[in-house]
Formats: sequence, C-alpha cells, structure tokens
Amino acid sequence: MQNKGLVKFFAILFALVSIYQLSFTFVANKVKSDAKTFAGGNPEKEIKYLDSIGKEKVFLDFFTYNDVKDKQINKGLDLEGGINVILQISVKDVLVQLSNNSKNPVFNKALEDAKKNQRGNQSYLDAFFEAFEANKGTTKLASPDIFANRNFDDSELNFNSTDAEVQKVLRRKVDESVESAFGVLRSRIDKFGVTQPNIAKLGQTGRILIELPGAKDVDRIKKLVSSKAELEFWETYKAEELGGFLQQANEALKATVKVEEKVEAAKPIDSLSQLLTDKEKDSTAAKKGNNPLVDKFVSLGGGPILAIVNTKDTAAINGYLKRQEIRNLLPGDKRFAKFAWGKPVVSVDEKTKKETTTVELYALKGNKDNVAPLSGGVIVDARDTFDQMGKPAVSMQMNGAGANVWEKLTNNAYTQKSFIAIALDNVVYSAPGVTSGPIAGGRSEITGSFDVAETKDLANVLRAGKLPATAEIIQSEIVGPSLGQKAIDAGTTSSIVGFLLVCLWMVFYYGRAGWYANVALLVNLLFLFGILASLGAVLTLPGIAGIVLTLGTAVDANIIIYERAKEELREGKTLGDAVKASYGWKGAMRSIIDANVTHVLTGAILFIFGTGPIQGFATTLLIGIFTSLFTSIFIARIFIDRDIAKNRSLTFTTPLTKNWFTGFHFDFIGIKKISYIFSSLVVVVSCVSFYFNGLDEGVDFVGGRTFQVKFEKPVEPTQVSEELSAAFGVAVEAKVFGDDDQLKLTTKYKIKEDGVEVDKEVNEKLYNTLKKYFKDGLTYDNFINTYDGKQTGVLQASKVGAAISADIKTNSFWAVIGAMLVVGLYLVISFRKWQYSLGAIAAVFHDVIFVLGLYSLLYKYMPFHMEMDQHFIAAILTVIGYSMNDTVIVFDRVREFLAGNVKGTFKDVVNASINTTLSRTINTSLTMILVLLIMFIFGGESIRGFIFAMLVGIVVGTYSSLFIATPILVDTIKKKDIEEIESRHKGEA
Repeated sequence: MQNKGLVKFFAILFALVSIYQLSFTFVANKVKSDAKTFAGGNPEKEIKYLDSIGKEKVFLDFFTYNDVKDKQINKGLDLEGGINVILQISVKDVLVQLSNNSKNPVFNKALEDAKKNQRGNQSYLDAFFEAFEANKGTTKLASPDIFANRNFDDSELNFNSTDAEVQKVLRRKVDESVESAFGVLRSRIDKFGVTQPNIAKLGQTGRILIELPGAKDVDRIKKLVSSKAELEFWETYKAEELGGFLQQANEALKATVKVEEKVEAAKPIDSLSQLLTDKEKDSTAAKKGNNPLVDKFVSLGGGPILAIVNTKDTAAINGYLKRQEIRNLLPGDKRFAKFAWGKPVVSVDEKTKKETTTVELYALKGNKDNVAPLSGGVIVDARDTFDQMGKPAVSMQMNGAGANVWEKLTNNAYTQKSFIAIALDNVVYSAPGVTSGPIAGGRSEITGSFDVAETKDLANVLRAGKLPATAEIIQSEIVGPSLGQKAIDAGTTSSIVGFLLVCLWMVFYYGRAGWYANVALLVNLLFLFGILASLGAVLTLPGIAGIVLTLGTAVDANIIIYERAKEELREGKTLGDAVKASYGWKGAMRSIIDANVTHVLTGAILFIFGTGPIQGFATTLLIGIFTSLFTSIFIARIFIDRDIAKNRSLTFTTPLTKNWFTGFHFDFIGIKKISYIFSSLVVVVSCVSFYFNGLDEGVDFVGGRTFQVKFEKPVEPTQVSEELSAAFGVAVEAKVFGDDDQLKLTTKYKIKEDGVEVDKEVNEKLYNTLKKYFKDGLTYDNFINTYDGKQTGVLQASKVGAAISADIKTNSFWAVIGAMLVVGLYLVISFRKWQYSLGAIAAVFHDVIFVLGLYSLLYKYMPFHMEMDQHFIAAILTVIGYSMNDTVIVFDRVREFLAGNVKGTFKDVVNASINTTLSRTINTSLTMILVLLIMFIFGGESIRGFIFAMLVGIVVGTYSSLFIATPILVDTIKKKDIEEIESRHKGEA
C-alpha cells in the first residue's frame, strides 16, 4: 500500500477528532445525570437547573453547558421521549388575507375547489391556480376586488398585471408568510423551556416540523404551537342592551327546532330570569323541548356575560345564533353583533364530585368589516404577573399608536359604563369594566381563571406575535420517557450482541485476518459516532438499527478482499502478490465500489423521501457506508502489510474453515426453469393475496390516530375495542403490542378535523372509557401526559392527517420505484449492457413482491405487527440496496471472467462466476442475518416488523441474486454476443 504513513496520519487524526467530538456527548450526559439527581424526579426542577448552569463552564475550562449540549449527539423522541408535531400553515388563510377578505364568487369558489381537488404532493397554491383558471371566465387575479388592493404596492401588482405576474407575486408572499410563521414558532419554542428543541421547514410544502424532546404536557404544547395568537380588543353589549334578543330567539326557535319531548303547549314567557327560576323549581319545565335556546343555559350572567353554558351545548347554540332569521331579531343598530365564548372553566360538585365545564357567552360590538377596534399587533411587550388579588395574570405594553386607540376605547367604556372584552383567537379571556377613567400609556392586563403555566405561555405567544395564518397539526407523535428508556436499552443490547457475534464469526472464519477486520470495525464505529456528533445528528431507534446494520455490512468489503486473497493464494501467489492483486482495481476493488455505489444510491433516496426517524436511519446508513469503506480498505491493510513485512504467515482461513465453500461446481443456470416456476408462483400467490387480503396499512398511509396504552394487568383486546368503538361511534382497532398488558389502539375518529380541541376531545374519550381498567385516582393528566416514571397509561400517541398520509404514500411509492430506476441506470452505465441492469431490476422487483406478499399473507396471524408504514418502506429500500449489492458482486465476476482466460460456454462462465463468489455471498448474508436476528429478538416491539422485513429481504435477496438475476442475464443477452464470447474462449483454450 502506497502512502502508508499518510493513511496512518489521517486515521489517527480522524480518531482524535472523533474522540473530541464524542467527549461533548459524555460531558452533556454527565451534567444531565447530575441534574436528574438534583431534581429528584421533578421535570420542571431539572429544566430550571440546566437553564441555570447554561452559561457555566463545564468542559476544559472553556466550554459552557450550552456549548456542550449544542455539540452532543441528540436523542430522538423515540429515545428521549417528548412531542413531535408537523404543522400545516394554511395557504388558504394567507390568500384570503392578501385578497382583503374578498367576496368575489370566482375567487371563493377557487379556494373551495382547490381544497377538494388538491392531489398528491401538489401544493395548495398550485391547486388554487388551477381551480381559478378553470372558473375564472373573464375574471382576473388582478381584479380590484381580489388582489389589486391596498395590500400590494403598484410596483409589484396592479389591475393591469397578468395572471402569471400575480402568481409570481403570490408565491413570494406565501413563502414570506411561511417564513414569518417559522420565526414566530421558533420564538415561542425557544421560550418554552425544553432542552434541545428542533424546528425546521419541510421543503416548500408550507409545513413546519417541531420536536420537543423531554416535553410532557401534551395539551399545553399543542395549544402553544397551533395557537394563532390573534389578540383583539372589543367593546361588549350587556344583555339589556340587546332588547330581549335571547328571549325572542328562544320563542322563534320553538317553531323550527325539533322537540324531543313536548310536555305542554309552549306559552310566552315574561323574562329569561323568570324562566330559569321556574326551570329550577319545576322538573317538568326543565325537560328538554320546551325552550330550545334557554334550556341550554346553566344560568344567566351579569354585566357583559349573557349566559353561562355547558361546553357540550356550545355547538348547538352557535348553530342557532348563526341563523339569518334569528340574527334578524337583533335591534337594527346592533345587527353586526358578534357572539363569542369565554375561556372554559372547570368546576367540581362537592356532593357528587362530578366535573362540569362551562363557558360564558358574550356579545361583542361588531361592525360590517368584522374588524376589532384594536388588535394585538400593537403589543410590544407582555409579561406573566399577578393581579391585585394575587392571581396569575398577563400584563401588556402597547406602542404609541395602540396606546392612543386604547385610551379612546377605555374612555368610551368609562363614559358608557360598558366593558372591554380581551379575546385571543376568538376566545374571550376577560371583559373588565373601566371604573376610574380612560387608561393612558398603553398598559393593560388580562385576568381570568389562569394557572401560572398558562400565563407564561400566553405572555410568550403575545411577545412572539401572531401567526400569519392558521397552523393546523396534521401529524403528531407523543412518546413517554419510560418507553424511550426501553428503546435505548433494547438498542444498546442489540448493538452489543450484534457486534460481538460479527466479531466472533470473523475470527472463527478468517483467523488472524478476522481480528484485523474487527479492529477496522471498532475504528469504523468510532468514526461513525464522531461524524454523527460533529453533524449534530439526532439518534433515533431506526438510527440505532442503521448502526447495527452497519456492523453487518462493514465487514463486507473485508470479506470480498479476503475471499479474493484466498483465491490468489490458491493459484500459488505469494502473500504480498495475493494482497496486492486483491486490493487492485482488477481484484476486489471494482466489485467493492460498484456494490457500495448501489447502496449509497438507495440510501440517498431513502434520505430524500424519508422524514424524521427514517432520515435518521438513512443518515447512519450512509455515513456507515463511507466509514466502512475507509476502515475496511485502509485500516485492516495496515496490519496485513505489517505481517507481509515481517514474513508472517497469513492464510485468511482457520484449519476448520480452510476448505469451506471451495470447489463448488453447481449448475445454477441449469435449474433456471425450476427457479422461474417457483418465483412465478410466489408472485402469483402474492398478487392473489394483495387482492383478497390486502396489506395492513398503518396510519402513515391511511391517516388516523394510534395510542400505545399500558394497563395495570392484561386486558381483553376485543372487549376494549368494542367499548372504545361504542364511545367513539367509529371502529377502534385494539391489538396486543409486545407484552400482554399493552395494547395498540387505532382509529380514524375525526381524523379530517383539525384543532387542539378535537385532539383533546379524543384524549378525553379515551380516558373516560379506559379509566375503569386503572386504579382509582388516575387523573386525566397522568393518563395522557408522559411524566417521568409513569408506568401505566398512554406511552405513545401519534396522529397522521389524511393530507399528509397521502403525501407519505406517494413519496414511498416513488422512493421504491426511484431506487430501482436509479440503480438500474447506474448498472447500465457501469456494465455497458442493459441486460445486466434488467437482471438486477428483475431480481429486486421479485424481492419486493416476495416481502410484500409474505406480509399480506401473514399480517393477521403473526404475533408482532406487520404494518405498511414509513419504517417498512425503509426496510424495502434497504433490501433493494442489499439485493443490488449482492447481484453486482456476481455480475462483476462475470465481467471479469468474460475478459479473462476462462474455458467453456457463456453459461459455464456465468456458473463459474456464481460458484467462485459463493463464499463471499454466504459470509456476507450470514453476518447480516445474525445481526438482524439479534435486532429482531432484542430490538423492541416497535421495530420488530421493520427488522422482519429486512430479515426476509436479505434471505430472498441472496436467492434472487443467484437464481433470478443471472439466469435472466443469460436469457436476454444477444445470441451474437454469446457466439462471440464462446468463440473467443474456445480460441483462448
């Protein structure tokens, strides 16, 4: 090996850099361990401790804790626990705002059609442009009542602009809105208090990924990230100012609302207060059906509060109050009144201990433009504080313009003895009166039934500013820390056992050369982790699987070189000449490069099309390929060259394995009809199973919600499924997941509806239905939220919206097809004959159908989950890479033998190529299978289906490389080429 000194220098340098990079992870983990000890299990105390030492030097008297944690290997949610959400910024909202809330019918129809017709990965904006084009007639985007308005300067857009010019401007404006939303969300998250938050834009989709490792309060965090934070100040009406509107509305509704039980003929009522008093005294009057509106009131309010209502009745009341015939009952000067609800208040009946949640009904002084007199854009600062009664509150400071409007607004309220409602995202948080004159200076305060955490979050979102458009949670995942620790333990165990087995096999089969390969493997792991640390990569459970898989593939290059060296030694070459030939381009190197390029291509496609944990898997796999190449080729070579220099004997075998897999002369091509029939039968059976059984598509592909729930003792899945299905009104699937006391629950309940309120409703239904299976005293918070040390309840929850599931499915399809085509194209370029590419692609297609067919046939019967999800697609792509790798090794030997002095027909040349590479094929497959078996046994339930797909794929990939790819090569190569090859070989013979 030339430049051995340079290789050693770089190897030592890389090793030192890797150790240096990894040292930050060790130090950070030590500090976090100290924080846990100090906090005694209190998560908030732990976070405060880490925040307090953020600027203290903890490493080499130079690096602060903040520096150290930024340079460590971060753990993903499946290892750390926490919350992951993907938000979709509403492009529709942005367009409506840019159009100045246009009422143009063509524009509004295009908005609705875009939502209905949006397909695959198409952006909403492109769908809107298509819909507008289909509906526009003579209408232009630059019409004065659409986009040619005061939101745009004449220089960028005016009524003379073409649709193409407007489209260009709108694309820029939408991008700016997403960028603005990204900044607002980053500001909110940075102030939330979790360590190592991650926020990233997902391409040009308008989607934003937020990861909060260690975060625990599910409902609070979802509210924080999805709240638009649109703060508004409105004057309010008192009930008496509406001129008996509610009473009149109640009377009018009697004629149109379906009566559930009519007790007596309805008769006019003198007043609401009289009715509510009678209702309390007379059970007959309290029966539903007499008074559609008033029956839903718990009580009347006072001042700005019209009534107090149970939250379950708000939807019905909203429907009543939106009816045009009911709104027509409002006094003429109050026809723009805007009804709004207050913040929910939970109360507990002391006798029954039953919880009820109520809200207050307000009537705001609206206007024809539905624009508040004062909005939150004037807020320059907000702080969580305490009011005069010592209760949590939020104080706000306005800018000069806002202060002037605020002074006028409070002056009106003071002189008219009215109230000012402070509303955030259409929820009235408080409605104070002004008793001491107009308020100058722009300072105000929000009070209400808050706790300290709520005021902190409210002040946080007000400081960060409002989102430019609605942000809906379209995908979420919540992982409990106890589940994360279990995943870490499973990953660590599988890694150690896998590493030891690979090392033992290499020593058993190759003797001292195996030890050299093991040293290279150790150095490879050091480089791999060092690079992950330097890139700031996030380590996930699939990422650990990628590392463990690297253990199997890392020795592949050494196996190829060692097998070639044994062949050269058998031909009588000296050890030095044999090693030189093995490492040369005409030896093992060309095969190694071709095989690894195919692996890199599939890994790159996996990285491009994957998200979250799948990208983590692809990252470790890609890095592992490059570090494995370096260490296998150069590190092991250093030790081998030292043996050559000292005239030591090195046979690359042991006495027991010396003659294993040698002297094979099996006629692989001769049994091609049998292999064709068998494989064709497999494909037919798989297709029949696809038709009748289908595949167990996970929520990644079809959308839905899943919950992994741990009970205190084993439960009957069928019974739980029936109870939950009854509670939700739709099917809820329940399956045992791992241990008998754990169930995986899946439902599509309200998956097309977005909003924090819907998510909370689902959680509450789940809790109320399942709480009977737990000890008394298990609260909703302890059931849903992932507190440290919690052993029962929801360990993991995820939600995938219908829109993003369609994108995931589309991306997965193109990832698999793209991997086949890209690798096939590479083989055409490398081998210069399309028949090689066809053979390889046919083998891979066969492998994919085989694995899919097996999953279709067995998913109902296997004791572990066999769902089609992103993890499964990662497994399929890994199988594609391995199968291509294996096939390329055989094809490279075919190419070499065709160019060399090998006797016989073309069929003989191909058979000889397969037989001489059989030792490498079996050894590599065996190490891979050993590693995957360990991961399957010890890796944990969550990745068992993922590993099983790879395990089956490796076995099938080995079969297809030997019995499918090469026979197809033989059958498709041109007869003229075969005659030329055979005549040349006869001449050489």
